[in-house]
Amino acid sequence: MSDITVDGMTRVSYVASISNQAAPTTTELNAGVLLTSVLTPDGLMGFEPTTADVDNSALDSTFDTVTIGRDSFSDTKLQFKKQASGDTAYTTLTRGTTGYIVIRRYIASGTAYASSQAVEVYPIICGQTIAVTPAPNEVAKYQVPTKITASPTLRASIA
Repeated sequence: MSDITVDGMTRVSYVASISNQAAPTTTELNAGVLLTSVLTPDGLMGFEPTTADVDNSALDSTFDTVTIGRDSFSDTKLQFKKQASGDTAYTTLTRGTTGYIVIRRYIASGTAYASSQAVEVYPIICGQTIAVTPAPNEVAKYQVPTKITASPTLRASIA
């Protein structure tokens, strides 16, 4: 077995409309805005689920037991490199914009979307754009909060 490096192996798109979240089509995905090349290397923030614990111990228990509760995501946002012109992500992902963030992992980012590839589909609404505080030796950056509005499909397959 060989390990998969993550560099260049993630593709991220904003898609305005998807008819079946569990099986987005290549047509729907290709109609979206490809974000990968303008995201910072650490720009995919908070898209890791956490599962709450539910105490299911009884009064007569002598050991604390738990089962799984609700899944959630915390502080999901995208961090971009500000572009001097033609900044499609900046002009598209404004406060109140709804749609989907689609993430494909473990395949070269330059590889086109194709049937049967695994993707994650997150229904979102964008919050207010945040200008990241300038720092020496860095590009200008901004963040877009992406509030997840319904259960995401973490194991979708492209139709």
